[in-house]
Amino acid sequence: MTVETAAQVIDGKAFAAGLRGRIADAVPAFVAATGRAPGLAVVLVGDDPASAVYVGSKGKATVAAGMASFEHRLPATATQDEVETLLARLNADDAVDGILLQLPLPGHLDEQAAVAAIDPDKDVDGLTPVSAGRLALGIPGMVPCTPYGCLLLLQDRLGDLSGKDAIVVGRSILVGKPMGQLLLGANATVTMAHSRTKDLPALVRRADIVVAAVGRAEMVKGDWIKPGAIVIDVGINRLPPADGAAKGRLVGDVDYAEVAAVADAITPVPGGVGPMTIACLLRNTLVAAHRRAGLADPEGF
Repeated sequence: MTVETAAQVIDGKAFAAGLRGRIADAVPAFVAATGRAPGLAVVLVGDDPASAVYVGSKGKATVAAGMASFEHRLPATATQDEVETLLARLNADDAVDGILLQLPLPGHLDEQAAVAAIDPDKDVDGLTPVSAGRLALGIPGMVPCTPYGCLLLLQDRLGDLSGKDAIVVGRSILVGKPMGQLLLGANATVTMAHSRTKDLPALVRRADIVVAAVGRAEMVKGDWIKPGAIVIDVGINRLPPADGAAKGRLVGDVDYAEVAAVADAITPVPGGVGPMTIACLLRNTLVAAHRRAGLADPEGF
C-alpha cells in the first residue's frame, strides 16, 4: 500500500550547499584582514575506514571553501601522551583556528581526556567541557556542529522559534543535550526525552518541533506526531539486508513514510541533517578564526 506524503521535505543538502557557498564568499575578507586563510586541523587516530572517509571529505570541503586544511594521522597504537602532545602543538599553532579530533578513538585511549585537551577557542566540534559550559550559560563559544545545523534548518523553516513546544528524543553529548540548550536559547519550550521516558509517544504528540536523535531505527511512528509538526531526524541506521541485497538501506530514527503523512515538514535520511554537519564545521572554523584574530563575528552565520 502506498502512503500519501503530506509533509514537505527539508532539503539539508541544498541548505548546506548554500551555507558552504556563503562561507567561501566570506573567507577572502578574512584573508585581506589577516594575511592568512582560516585553518582547520583534523586529527585521525587509527585506521577505521569510515573515519578515514569522514576526514577526507572534511579536508576537501575545507579546501573548497578557501581555508587551509591540516591533516594529522596517528597509528592505532598511539599513546594518550602522543595524542595529547599533538593536540597541544595544534593549540599553540597560530595557523590553526579549529581542531577536530575524529571520534571514536581506539579503545585504549581516554576519549574524554583527549577532547578536554583541545583549546576551547579552537574546539570547532563544541565538545570540550568549557564549550558545553559556555553553551549552558549562554556565553558565546563553539557549538556542536550537528545540533547547530538542526537549529539552522528549523529557523529557516519556522523563523522565530519563540514559544514553540519542542521535544528532543535523545540525550547524547553529541546531539541531544546541546540541541536542548540551543532550542532553549532560541526561546522554545523544551522537553528532553529518551528511550526510557514514560509514555514517550504522548509527550512527542504535544510537540510543534520533534528532534529525533535516539539511535533506534524508525522508532518514532506516525501516530506519535501532532499534525503539522516539524520533524528533524538526526538518526542514521542501516537495516539488515533484504531480498538478497548486499547491504540494508539507511533509515533514520523516524518511520519516514508514516511521519511524512502527518507532519508539515521532515528531513529525509540521507540528505537531511547529515550534510549540515560539515557545513557547520566550516562555519565554526570561520567564526573561531575571526574571534582569535580579534575581529567581529562574520555576519549571517
